[in-house]
Amino acid sequence: MKSNKYYIVLLLIYFLTGCNSKKKKETLLIKERKVTNLIPFTNNQETSLPILHTTKEGVLTLSWVKKVNDSITQLNYTQLNDGKWEASKEIIKGKDWFVNWADFPSITSNNGNFLTHFLKKSSKETFSYDIRLNLLTKGKEKWTTNLTLHNDNTKTEHGFVSTLPYNTGFFLTWLDGRNTGSNAPKINSNHTGHSGAMTLRSAEVSLEGIVTNSTLLDTKTCSCCQTTAAITKNGPIILYRDRTDNEIRDIAITRYVNGKWIAPQPIYNDQWLIKGCPVNGPKVDAKENNVAVAWYTAVNDKPEVKVIFSEDGGANFLSPIIINSGENLGRVDIELINSETAIVSWIAISEDKTFLKAVKVTKSGNKSNPVIISEISTSRKSGFPQMECIGNKVYFAWTSLKNEIPSIKTAYIALDKF
Repeated sequence: MKSNKYYIVLLLIYFLTGCNSKKKKETLLIKERKVTNLIPFTNNQETSLPILHTTKEGVLTLSWVKKVNDSITQLNYTQLNDGKWEASKEIIKGKDWFVNWADFPSITSNNGNFLTHFLKKSSKETFSYDIRLNLLTKGKEKWTTNLTLHNDNTKTEHGFVSTLPYNTGFFLTWLDGRNTGSNAPKINSNHTGHSGAMTLRSAEVSLEGIVTNSTLLDTKTCSCCQTTAAITKNGPIILYRDRTDNEIRDIAITRYVNGKWIAPQPIYNDQWLIKGCPVNGPKVDAKENNVAVAWYTAVNDKPEVKVIFSEDGGANFLSPIIINSGENLGRVDIELINSETAIVSWIAISEDKTFLKAVKVTKSGNKSNPVIISEISTSRKSGFPQMECIGNKVYFAWTSLKNEIPSIKTAYIALDKF
């Protein structure tokens, strides 16, 4: 009897403490989620690949892709007005697009002029597509669509585009696979010579859609990690996942200084040896010559999200700061809110759940407690969450999945909640 009573007491203690533990976890999650304010986004079934952009006037702009039916895809955009999304507007739609969870359309603006891009199939082959541009000139209602960025005419991959306002027009960088085709020429450059590798290129586009200063920047890069770019006081900088002959795939930077591009250099030597592309690019933000970069790495199969700061436009970097050293999916974003501080977002895995999280970090290494923005699917269909900071609010956009059907969610959090 004593033995039975003993086990009953143990079971009661286990049950009660287990319940309390569960309640504590639930309370913690609820408490963290209360700081996130959802912004209703209507008519969003079969929507995905959101991109956030802040205009010079401080207006939050959102673009996304909508699956109209099994063959037609549509690129739309809207803007936030008095805390609400305006009615969506169509940019372009088509039947022959390459739509990919990691290689998504972009949107940017320069003094009321807008530029977007999408990927258009160039042949029946799966990985054969071109970058097409769309321009909306200030004061006009109709987009000029299907403009050409590159003229190599190869049936290869072109994508992972980053777009920025620059001078009176736009600056673009992208991954270009023209040398990966069967008839690819051999390349010689002052970086490294390769044949058959993915390349990094950049160009400028005028408000009339004229492409100038098309430049080859790196002759061998990782083939399917996003590029990222920013404009510093010295000029444009581009960050991307590089690829050595020994299959080291770390984050590299190239800078435009005094009228020329500086040879690519690693921002930090993770020495991540991986033979395949991890599909996890870096993100950068800059204010004057203050630069902040977030990225994912997994040396020895240990996933980490890191951030690193520069005070001289990316010429030199401080020591990296680890944001998450536990199980995570990366898919980072970063916003530099002042010369000392950034907000970093990423997808973290906690026990059996996955969350979009964000944290405030200073270049001296001080970090706030992570904030849960939303629970999110581990599926590739959930894509790469986006983040923009305007005033005292940080905005987020991500793809939610319900019964495998994607829909965009948007929210904001006050900066003082970090």
